[in-house]
Amino acid sequence: MCANYKPITLEQLQQLELPLVPFNCPDEIYPSYKTPLLFKSEHGLEWREVLFGLVPKWAEDINSSKRAYNARHETIFQKPSFQYAAYKCKFGVIPVTEFYESKYIENKPQRWGVRRKDGKAFYIAALYEICKIENEIIRSAAMLTMDAIDHPMMKEFHEPGDVKRSVVIIPHDCLDDWLSLKQPHQMIQFMQGFPVEEFECLHVPKTKIEKPTPQMNMFDLF
Repeated sequence: MCANYKPITLEQLQQLELPLVPFNCPDEIYPSYKTPLLFKSEHGLEWREVLFGLVPKWAEDINSSKRAYNARHETIFQKPSFQYAAYKCKFGVIPVTEFYESKYIENKPQRWGVRRKDGKAFYIAALYEICKIENEIIRSAAMLTMDAIDHPMMKEFHEPGDVKRSVVIIPHDCLDDWLSLKQPHQMIQFMQGFPVEEFECLHVPKTKIEKPTPQMNMFDLF
């Protein structure tokens, strides 16, 4: 599952012929940070600045964004936090340059990055929501995940004995189909492992910072 990633760059936006992102975001994204979400409206492709971590319709605060940043696609229609957005087909994508996972080497976690070999950004399937808390409009999103026990690359991540999960990557040529879904259960056809031959993974030690957040500090530095 993904708790840390690099967002799409300006060069990658141009490669994919996407509209410019009309706001700034950090170089790396963690739960509860603001991030660009791409979705489709009656006007075409649009960006929204959202919290990475879904805040449900009935929430009284945004604390859930620190936890609900990944959503198992198998249970989004049953989980109270996700089911309203899922039944309303609030599907979007979070375009990323690379995302990070922990790989255990000699029982120690190392931060590894997953990215496309051709350097292009890629689309991670997302579920988004809009709610109002104390008269403030809150937009938020979670990445959809799937079982990765048989995926050649993703099964190598996470602590030994943990459940193996992977984000869901929407192929470039399927973006419009994904963003145009009208029937919620049609989303199952997109829940497939990404092609390993198009991606690579490598050890990416975290640069030391003065005041790491709990999420930033989960990897040992090598």
